[in-house]
Amino acid sequence: MCRWKKIPSNMQNDAVYQCYLTLRKKWFSLFCKRAFDIVVSLLLLLLLSPLFLVLAIAVKIDSRGPVFYRQVRVTQYGKTFRIHKFRTMVANADKLGGQVTVAGDSRVTRTGRFLRKCRLDEISQLIDVLAGKMTFVGTRPEVPAYVARYTDEMKATLLLPAGVTSEASIRYKDEAALLENAVDADETYVKEVLPAKMVYNLQAVRAFGFWKDIGTMFKTVGAVLKR
Repeated sequence: MCRWKKIPSNMQNDAVYQCYLTLRKKWFSLFCKRAFDIVVSLLLLLLLSPLFLVLAIAVKIDSRGPVFYRQVRVTQYGKTFRIHKFRTMVANADKLGGQVTVAGDSRVTRTGRFLRKCRLDEISQLIDVLAGKMTFVGTRPEVPAYVARYTDEMKATLLLPAGVTSEASIRYKDEAALLENAVDADETYVKEVLPAKMVYNLQAVRAFGFWKDIGTMFKTVGAVLKR
């Protein structure tokens, strides 16, 4: 972890500092977390390369546009990166609607509906995990516009890299359905859904442990299989 003085000034507040002190004491778990990310993401990328090819072809055949959706997201210490997700929407979907996706969203392609249901659009984030921009378990990366509206307490989640999955992701796996009838889906997400998810995200940061991360990964697999 960065020393406190090197952490971005907009994150330096009492709430973040308390989490920072807790994580500093768990340096070995953090080391194991990164080592696990490197080894497992590399192995999975090699093993799943045939599946990557099949999904890439399916996305291209179904609709025009790139294979990957490279939206700007925010990760550790407020740094931005372009996430890798297999594209599930029509090209330029951001210009045709809001930042969040609701149930029955017309922008989602036929292949995209299948990928979302099975969470297969997320597996390309193995590339981001290997690069160190993400981790297997951590707060899901949000767009800069949402992060700009974080409370001081929420900023503590930025002490760790953004994650592929989390307890909040499991509990809110049907997030799109929750926003289906919202008049303004983006505003409802920021004011209602995001704060609720952050309760779990902050709890995970305060009680961080390598083996707890492993448990969350197994719970994620179980949640996907149930769908």
